[in-house]
Amino acid sequence: MFIEQTLKRNKALAEAAFRLHETGQLLPDSYVVDVDAFCSNAERILEEARKHNVKLYFMLKQLGRNPYLAEKLVKMGYDGAVTVDFKEAQTMMAHGIPIGNVGHLVQIPEAMIEKLVAYGPEVITVYSVDKVRSIQRAAKKFQKEQGILLRVYGDGDMIYSGQTAGFELSEAEKTAELIRRECPNVRVRGVTSFPCFLYDEEKKEIAPTGNLSTVLKAKELLEGLGFSDLIVNTPSATCVDSIGKIAAAGGNCGEPGHGLTGTTPLHAHQDQPEIPAVVYVSEVSHNFMGKAYCYGGGHYRRSHVKHALVGRTLADSRRLEVIPPSDESIDYHFGLSEECQAGETVVMAFRYQIFVTRSDVALVEGLSAGNPRIAGIYDSLGRKKG
Repeated sequence: MFIEQTLKRNKALAEAAFRLHETGQLLPDSYVVDVDAFCSNAERILEEARKHNVKLYFMLKQLGRNPYLAEKLVKMGYDGAVTVDFKEAQTMMAHGIPIGNVGHLVQIPEAMIEKLVAYGPEVITVYSVDKVRSIQRAAKKFQKEQGILLRVYGDGDMIYSGQTAGFELSEAEKTAELIRRECPNVRVRGVTSFPCFLYDEEKKEIAPTGNLSTVLKAKELLEGLGFSDLIVNTPSATCVDSIGKIAAAGGNCGEPGHGLTGTTPLHAHQDQPEIPAVVYVSEVSHNFMGKAYCYGGGHYRRSHVKHALVGRTLADSRRLEVIPPSDESIDYHFGLSEECQAGETVVMAFRYQIFVTRSDVALVEGLSAGNPRIAGIYDSLGRKKG
């Protein structure tokens, strides 16, 4: 999906991936992150956000919840992490990373609420009154106020399978009033939904979804009740291109994830300020019935993987079609369209979600200066190896 753009805009990353594997520094099933490009992209996004007064929580689950990269973003000036689930929250807490938003796609388990409230996230996204009451008990115990975002939905909104949740828009006022009346240690700080922006393949641009309209209506309802200075959190596809659209629509908070690595669908089709910063490295394992097979482990069902570069160096590599495993199968191998020599390096660039894989994550620094070196190798859940 991103081979063309990577070769066009960050050829050094592909060259380094071949070299690091061929010299034995990388094993197959490794994602290679160009940290220099990652930081440059992040700075561009943050600069644009400051122009439009848009708050940014960074999303790193797609990069394996990596704490090294999180620390760099915090130092850069980001408002903290958005943790997609409680396990990612644990990783960020273990490394002292500020948490901006937690609970959006996966609510906090009861046994962890006190620890999390004590840690002090800026907001916790909720979509049940029961969870709000649990947060109230914890906040009261610690004599503090905990901010929350209400996740809302309306008729016709997009909700991905496995993410079904939210307060129905018609219940937003009633819910907010109940919280204000019964939960004095909880403050409604704003509203959210997912996804509020997506890449539109027909228009070839990042565009608002119906969810955004629901969020804006919920904001108006809350303001009518006297709530002010609300966070209007509008995630998905946050990047330089979409930040102005967030602000123009009435939002004031985004959550860059794939934007940080130049790998939103928009980046696959157009040159954007962010450049591709991630490739996947494998190795030819064997041939079978006229095709080669390379090591898997990093397949994501929505990867849109199409081609791989296979060879000993980028210069002598050939482009082959990738045959991904079927969705119901374990990704022990990726297929390649023709036979290859066992041990050859395979480099791909596709849509990824590292936290749902068993891959390694190799952070490479110095590429921009022509002196690449591995700064660390982590597992897919942010734990440093070796």
